[in-house]
Amino acid sequence: VGGELNAATSVETTSYYARVMKDDVPLALDILADILIDSRFEPEELEREQQVILQEIGAAEDTPDDIVFDHFQETAFRDQIIGRPILGTRQTVKSFTPESLRTYLARHYTPDRMIVCAAGAVSHQDILDRVTASFGGIGASAVPMLKPERTAAAYTGGEFRQTRDLMDAQMVLGFEGKAYYARDFYASQVLSLILGGGMSSRLFQEVRETRGLCYAIYAFHWSFSDSGIFGVHAATGEEELAELAPVIAQELIRAADGISMEEVVRARAQMRSSLLMSQESPASRAGQIARQILFNGTTISFGIRGKF
Repeated sequence: VGGELNAATSVETTSYYARVMKDDVPLALDILADILIDSRFEPEELEREQQVILQEIGAAEDTPDDIVFDHFQETAFRDQIIGRPILGTRQTVKSFTPESLRTYLARHYTPDRMIVCAAGAVSHQDILDRVTASFGGIGASAVPMLKPERTAAAYTGGEFRQTRDLMDAQMVLGFEGKAYYARDFYASQVLSLILGGGMSSRLFQEVRETRGLCYAIYAFHWSFSDSGIFGVHAATGEEELAELAPVIAQELIRAADGISMEEVVRARAQMRSSLLMSQESPASRAGQIARQILFNGTTISFGIRGKF
C-alpha cells in the first residue's frame, strides 16, 4: 500500500494520522480505528516502546537546543501540567503497564474528546459514513472520568540556568503570550516576525549581523488553549552570552517605542505566504481544521484568516 502511518504528541494534544493514496483511505481509517479501539498492548511491545522513548529522552538531554525549551516551558509554567516535558520523565515512562494504558484509553479516548479530520482527495459524506462505521464502537467511557478543578494555565516566569561543558550556549528569553484564539493572537504573530522572523528581522540584523553576538536568533509565539508564550531564542558562544541578553532586551524596548508600517506590511506578507503555502499540504489542512475545532469549536476559513 505504501503511505505513512504515525502519531505525534504536543503540549495539549495527541494525533494519530495516515497519509495514503485516495483508493487506500478505507484501509487507513480501518487501521486507525483498530489502533484506537482494539490495541492489545502486549507487554513485549510496550517494553520495546518504553526503551525507544527512554532513548529519545536521553537524546533530548544531549541536545542543548532541545532541552533548553523543556526547561523554558517548565520555568514559564512552574508546577503546572502544561510545564511538563512532552516526552515525560524516565520514572513515568518506566511506570506504564498494559493495564494502565488500557485504563487511560478507556477514560480519555471517548467521542466527546476526539476529532476526526480529513483533507485532500476525499468526499465528506464518504468519510462521515466510514468514520461512523469504523469508530462507531467507541462509546462513553465505562471508566470513571477524572475531573480535576479546571484552572487556566498561569504564566509564572522565572530563571533557570544550567552549566555544561559545551562549546556554545543556548538562551531563551520569554514573556507571557496570547492564547490560540485570543483577540491579539495575530498581532503577536506579526510582532514575532518583525522581531525575529528571518534574515530581515530586527534581531537578526542588529544582534547577529551588526554586532556578531550569536550565530542563530529568532523570535516565536506559542499559543495554547488558554495561555501562550512569546520568546526569543539565541545560540551563541560562552564569551558573548553576558552581552547578548541586554542587547536583545534593548531591541524589545525599541520595538515598544514604535514599529514602522513597512515592517508591519512585510510581516503580514510573510504570514499570508505561510498560510497560503500550508494549504498545499492536505496534512497541514487537516491539522489546522482539527486545532480550530478543538480550541474554537468551529472552523475558520482561509479567506477570513488571510484578511487579518
